[in-house]
Amino acid sequence: MLELNIEEVTTDLHTISDFLRWSVSRFNEADLYYGHGTNNAWDEAVSLALFALHLPDNMDDAIMQTRLTKTEKIDVINLVLRRIDERIPAAYLTNLAYFARLPFYVDERVLVPRSPIAELIEQGFNQQITAEPQRILDLCTGSGCIAIACAYAFPQAEIDALDLSVDALDVASLNIHNHDLTEQVIPIKSDVFSGVSGVKYDLIVTNPPYVDAMDIGDMPDEFHHEPEMGLACGEDGLDIVRTILAQASDHLTDNGVLICEVGNSMLHVDALYPQVDFSWIEFERGGLGVFAISKQQLEQHKQLFLERVKN
Repeated sequence: MLELNIEEVTTDLHTISDFLRWSVSRFNEADLYYGHGTNNAWDEAVSLALFALHLPDNMDDAIMQTRLTKTEKIDVINLVLRRIDERIPAAYLTNLAYFARLPFYVDERVLVPRSPIAELIEQGFNQQITAEPQRILDLCTGSGCIAIACAYAFPQAEIDALDLSVDALDVASLNIHNHDLTEQVIPIKSDVFSGVSGVKYDLIVTNPPYVDAMDIGDMPDEFHHEPEMGLACGEDGLDIVRTILAQASDHLTDNGVLICEVGNSMLHVDALYPQVDFSWIEFERGGLGVFAISKQQLEQHKQLFLERVKN
């Protein structure tokens, strides 16, 4: 736990800028992990300070030189201490995360949105599909961020948001309501495809659990605030991905495409399916482990995919 002289901090520091500098120094001192919406100490400090002070993130920089009341100082300090002492990701402290430039409510019932798939959505999947999709499936929806971002990108599409976790669906439903998309995005409880039997989609997008056993053990403390159900998935991280690959063709239209994120487990995917020509996507803003595969490819290798589920 960080040892801190609260009286010294509240007396010697005055402005928002002072507290941002102090927060960054404390974060660096504590050697925090970043990767839940921000990737550096400064952005983390800004997000917490603005939340504590009830300020928007688009204000003029001149406000950084304004002085804080003692109560406001304490509010900032307390958030900083929680971030350090409990290793809670900032998004859970503020209940706010951004995905595809859109705001989402998050808490410890769902993963903090951070998938590189956001970049594909903003581009309208223009390298992966040839026609605007009419029906989209967000499989393992979590907070609902992928489904909701797809609704903005394709306002005419019908979108189903599936998850096995009732807790996650509660959060997704809240976000769907907050974005006024209850007529377009439908949350459904489902174990993989079980809740949409017989339904076909032009596009399936999924960010399923894919962390292998070794990586789960090595994860920084911040990850242990997230639901393990949304992260861990067997020895090689592919227990659910195996099922998705075996069943996805049954739920795609003739020109349909599956987009799937597997992160570091992409090495296991290539080892498990050496005959399959997965299209691994490169991202301008960073990220890896996302592949695209067509219905035709899924049909071509279906026997292999089924065998891997059995074994």
